[in-house]
Amino acid sequence: MIVASTSDGWQAVTGKNGRIPVTQTAATDHDATWLRSARSRLLRWYRAHARDLPWRRTRDPYHVWLSEIMLQQTQVATVIPYFERFLAALPTITALAAAPEEQVLRLWEGLGYYRRARQLHSAAKHVVEQHGGRFPIAFEAVIDLPGIGRYTAGAILSIAFDVPAPILEANTVRLYSRLWRFGGDPTSRAGQTLLWGAAEALLPRRGAGEINQALMELGSQVCLPRGPLCAECPLAALCPTRAAGLQDQIPRAKSKPRATRVRHLLLAVVRRNQFLLRKGRDGDRWAGLWDFPRFELEDGQPVTSATLLNAISGDLGAPIAIGEQLASWRHTVTRYRIELDCHAAHITSREHCGPASHEQRWFTLEEIAELPLNTTGRKLYRLLAERGGR
Repeated sequence: MIVASTSDGWQAVTGKNGRIPVTQTAATDHDATWLRSARSRLLRWYRAHARDLPWRRTRDPYHVWLSEIMLQQTQVATVIPYFERFLAALPTITALAAAPEEQVLRLWEGLGYYRRARQLHSAAKHVVEQHGGRFPIAFEAVIDLPGIGRYTAGAILSIAFDVPAPILEANTVRLYSRLWRFGGDPTSRAGQTLLWGAAEALLPRRGAGEINQALMELGSQVCLPRGPLCAECPLAALCPTRAAGLQDQIPRAKSKPRATRVRHLLLAVVRRNQFLLRKGRDGDRWAGLWDFPRFELEDGQPVTSATLLNAISGDLGAPIAIGEQLASWRHTVTRYRIELDCHAAHITSREHCGPASHEQRWFTLEEIAELPLNTTGRKLYRLLAERGGR
C-alpha cells in the first residue's frame, strides 16, 4: 500500500481497493443496533476465551485496584507473582495503610516504576483516614486518591461496583481507533474526546465491568499493534478498519523518543564488614529505595581520576580509595540507556567513617537483604553476598 496526503488534510491509502481515506476524525458513527451487536459478540467471546487471572476471581475493590496499578506499563505474566505475594503480606487496605513504606517497597521491588507503590500506600492511608477503610464508590472521591486517574478510576468502579464508567488505556485506544476508523492522533484533544466517547457508547447500563474487561482482553490478545488476529476477532464483521484494510495504518504510530545514554558509577564502600547505602529522596528516580552510592560520570571520564575521587570523597564525607571493578552492566530505565560500572571502595582514614543519618547508613549484608533496593542495587548485593562480602 502507498500512503499519500489529500487536499482536504486527510491521508489516503492506495491499495487493491483503490484510494481509501484515513481520516483525522472518525469515519464511522455507530448506531444502537451496531452497539448492541458489538456488546453481544464481545461478551460471548470473552466468556469463552478470558484468561484465568487472579484479580478476575473477585470483585473486591482492593484487589481490582492493586492489579490495575501493577499492570500499568507492566506485562500480565510479570505482575501475577507480585500481586499474589503483595496480597499475602498485606491482604486488606487497612493492612496496607498500616505497613511501613520500606515493606511496601520491598514487596514491589523489581516491578519498577516505584512511584506507583508509594502512591498506592499514600492512597490506602487516605482511604482509611477519610473513608473508614472502605474503598469509595463516588467517582470524584476515587479520582482524588493519589495515583488514580480517569482510566484507573473507571476500571475500579466498573469492575468492582458495576458502575458504567468508561476506560481508555493502550489496548482499548487501539481497539476503539479501529472500530471507529479513526486515523488521527489518539493523544490529541480531539482524539481523546472521540475515543472516550467511543468507550462510553460501548458500555451498557448493567454489566459494564465485564464489558470493560472484555474490551481490554480483546485489545491485548487479538487486536494487536502489528498483525492483529482479525480472523479470531468477534468484532471483525463490524470493524470498518478491517473492511478497508487499514489495520497497519490505524491507529497512527507513535514517534519514539531518542534514548539518552548516561554513565553511572556504583560503589561498594566497605567498613568493618558493613556497606554504606543511601536512601532515595522525594523527587529522586528511586525515591524511598536504598542504593549503594551512585554517581553520574561524564562521557570518557575514568573512574580513577583525581577530580572524581575528590568529588566522591567530599560527597560521602570521608576520603576513599576506589578498588577493583566488580561488574559492568547495561540496562534501560524509561528513555535512559545506563552504562553502569561497579567498583569496590574503602575509606582510607581511620578518623573518618562517613556520615550516618536517616538517609545514609552502614548495613551488614544480612541487613541489606531485607531492605528495598532498586534492580541494580539488588544485583550488586547478590554479587557481594556470593563473594562473602569481599
